[in-house]
Amino acid sequence: MSTEPSLDLPPAQQARSRLTQQRILEAGTALLEEGGTEALTVAAVASRAGVSVGSVYRRFGDKDRLIAALQHAMIDEFRADIIRRFAPLSTDPTALVTSAVAGLTETYQAHERLMRVFLAAGATDPAVARVGSEAAIDAARVFRRFLESIIPMIDAPEPERRLDVVYRLIYGTCQNRVLYGDLFESDRPLTWRQLTDELVNVACLSLLGAQAR
Repeated sequence: MSTEPSLDLPPAQQARSRLTQQRILEAGTALLEEGGTEALTVAAVASRAGVSVGSVYRRFGDKDRLIAALQHAMIDEFRADIIRRFAPLSTDPTALVTSAVAGLTETYQAHERLMRVFLAAGATDPAVARVGSEAAIDAARVFRRFLESIIPMIDAPEPERRLDVVYRLIYGTCQNRVLYGDLFESDRPLTWRQLTDELVNVACLSLLGAQAR
């Protein structure tokens, strides 16, 4: 379902329409972060955004389509954040791995509250789960492209598979951290910073044979 304003609208109306759409998305995001999918109703979004219920329906349809639009918006921001955070200080292999791992963990942390909502929703909603899985696979491609230059340095029979497993390790760990907090599967609390440092060392050991300096 397209949420773009009609191209035959005058420019001023197109601008107002985009602004209204953005307000609806921001209102929906806030409601999801505050109370999950149960708190998200078309009426609640309209009230929070300061628009009519009809305006929400015209742009997004029913609640399920609105949730889908919000999930896609979050995924777009998530992907942009990963790319922005993949900014190494040098081309040194260790610096590249450090930047890639930290880029993933810091992006998960930045989107933690909303990500938790969609991870929980995906457990019972196949559509949400499918979109989330597609986004994770796309993030894996970005991760692999960023670390493509170190593949010849990976001492493994199938270096690309090793790189894929490292991504899956980081991805799975971050998802559990988002869902269960700093005590996930342990009685020892682990901050995002501590988790990032440990994952950097694991990745460097697995891919380069030495811990990060």
